[in-house]
Amino acid sequence: MTETLASAVEVSRRYGEVVALNPTSLDIRAGELIGLLGPNGAGKSTLVNLLAGLRRPSSGSVTLFGGPPADPARRRELGMTPQETGLPPTLRVRECVDFVAAHFSSRADRDELLERFGLTEVRDRQIGGLSGGQKRRIAVALAFAGRPRLVLLDEPTTGLDVEARRALWDAIRDFHADGGTVLLTSHYLEEIEALAQRVVVLGKGRVLADGTLASVRGMVGVRRVSLTAGHLPELPGVLSSATEDGRTHLVTADADLLVRELVRSEVPFSDLEIRATTLEEAFLAITAGEAEPAAV
Repeated sequence: MTETLASAVEVSRRYGEVVALNPTSLDIRAGELIGLLGPNGAGKSTLVNLLAGLRRPSSGSVTLFGGPPADPARRRELGMTPQETGLPPTLRVRECVDFVAAHFSSRADRDELLERFGLTEVRDRQIGGLSGGQKRRIAVALAFAGRPRLVLLDEPTTGLDVEARRALWDAIRDFHADGGTVLLTSHYLEEIEALAQRVVVLGKGRVLADGTLASVRGMVGVRRVSLTAGHLPELPGVLSSATEDGRTHLVTADADLLVRELVRSEVPFSDLEIRATTLEEAFLAITAGEAEPAAV
C-alpha cells in the first residue's frame, strides 16, 4: 500500500465564534500531486496550516509522517510556502537560503536551488531591495531547501508573471518526478489543470469533490458547445453563455438537445465544436452557493 504522509481526520478549526473549517478529512499519499480548490473562505489555508502543525485543530486529529505535526522531528521532511511570508529584508538571498537549510539534516545544494527558481542573478542582493515577484520565488524556493518528501504550497505563484509562473511549474514537476509529494492551493485554475493529478474541492468546510482531473470535470455532466453564428434564439438547457473573438460558447447539460434545437431554428452557424467542460466550469458548478464568508 502507498504510504500516507499526512492525514486529517474530521478536523475542524474555530477562532472564537468564527468557524474557519468544519469537520473535514484528507489523506496525502506518497507520490501524489494534489490541487486543493475552493471558493474564498472555504478553509483551504486553514487546512494547510493544520497539516503543517502551524495551528491545532479544535476537533479531530492530524498526523504528519505518522505523528503529531507540532513535533519538530516530524517536520524535518516537510517543506512549506504559506500564503503570506515575511523574509528578513537585510539578509542576502544566498544567506536566507543557507539559514533555512541549516535547520535540516539533509540540504539541497544552494546554487542548484537558486538556479532552479531563477534567483542566481540576485543571490548577493538584499531581500528588502527585491521585487514582490522575486520575494515570492524565494519563499517558494525555501520550501525545497531541506530536501523534503512532502511540500505544501499555499497560492505559490501569486504575484508572479506568466514566465515566472511557468518556470515554477517546471520546478514543481521536476520535484514530483523525482518522487516528491505536493499539495498546492491556487486561485489560478489553469495552474491546477496543468499540474495536479488529483483534485480536491472544498466548500463550506467539507470535501465536495475528490478525484482525478477527468473525474472532477465529469462530475457535473456538462459540455461546452462553441460555434460561430449571428444572433442566436433562446435555446433549451443553456447554463451559461459567453462570446469571445466572434465565437459563442454555451455551457449545457444536454449538448444533443441544444444542437437539435439549433438546427431546427434554421439560424446559420459554422465551426461547431463540442467538448468536455473545463476545470473552471466544473469548479463553478460544484461550488455554486458554497462560499462561506466567515471562514478563512
